Amino acid sequence: MMANEVAAVAAPADVAAAPAVARIMLTDFRSYAAARFEVSPLPVVLTGPNGAGKTNLLEAISFLAPGRGLRRAKLSEIDRRGGTGPWALSILLATPSGTMQIGTGRDAASDSGERRLLRIDGTPAKSQVALADLTSLVWLTPQMDRLFTEGASARRRFLDRLVSGFDPEHSTRLAAYERAMRERLKLLREGGGDPSWLKALEAEMAAHGIAMIDARGRAVTRLDRACAITRGPFPQARLAMAGEVDHWLEQMPALAAEDELRRRLQAQRRADADSGVTTFGPHRSDFAVTHVGNGMEAALCSTGEQKALLLAILLAHARLLAAQIGYAPIMLLDEVAAHLDGERRAALFDEILDLKTQAWLTGTDAALFAGLRGAAQFFAVAAARIS
Repeated sequence: MMANEVAAVAAPADVAAAPAVARIMLTDFRSYAAARFEVSPLPVVLTGPNGAGKTNLLEAISFLAPGRGLRRAKLSEIDRRGGTGPWALSILLATPSGTMQIGTGRDAASDSGERRLLRIDGTPAKSQVALADLTSLVWLTPQMDRLFTEGASARRRFLDRLVSGFDPEHSTRLAAYERAMRERLKLLREGGGDPSWLKALEAEMAAHGIAMIDARGRAVTRLDRACAITRGPFPQARLAMAGEVDHWLEQMPALAAEDELRRRLQAQRRADADSGVTTFGPHRSDFAVTHVGNGMEAALCSTGEQKALLLAILLAHARLLAAQIGYAPIMLLDEVAAHLDGERRAALFDEILDLKTQAWLTGTDAALFAGLRGAAQFFAVAAARIS
């Protein structure tokens, strides 16, 4: 970790104003038939009863990132019941260099009806990965309370979003690797096809896969060191990658690791064809987290400590990102305050304000956010109406 990163984590960073949502318009999105919502770059607090539509707003903002949003729902599931068409949203993003209009929604006319359209300032984007160049987002939802106790895929997604903040090309590599993996598996299921095409796909998987492993490893090393020097009421987290491929770069040069991954993929062709899944590769890696204070794996900690560990990692990532690019990511924190004691809640609010980021926080009890009065925007949400 460089000296400026140490300073960024150990003391409040002198960061610039981060990209922030200035306006959002929704059409037939979840519970919203139509809504227009304007905010300033300050943190945003949304309060209201369960089922009011608070998380739906956070989900809409999460489409500023590549992928399927914070719920990872099928795009067709987002359409409002009884609506007149597929969902669409428009977000005006304020950045240090000016405003950008992001338009996205479901393309109902596509073959599957599950294609996502994307326009940036009115121009169709070639790929969703273009969003990674505009801003960075992180989120924490109640569903992620099980992140450490369920399968490794959710942990990889969580980590890959953090890695993409440091290295926007990581999203491109992920997409390319997954595309080649799908095409290879399809060929294997159909009997193998052209051996030279299989070989080409495995070479593509190896090149992108080792680059992914390298980016993850570098990010985890930085985050681990940042977590180690973080002070305050949040627990210290020890972070590491777990997986056979992840350790190759400690033992051999990157080109040798690519060769080894190609050989392993070729050797696994029969097993992959029989099982219907790709049984080996960086898509099988895991992200391991340990609570330093009690020496326990995160999966064995209480729900409250697991939540605190996740927040400690997110805050360390935000400070590192602020040191690297000059501003912190937009943070979407759904129902987070209710699971923190007063000391940790106050520390979280202080961190958000120090980072000058537009954090979006939701909860049922406005009193939990009293520490942000005068420094954040407060809105009440009820029956998909914002006031």
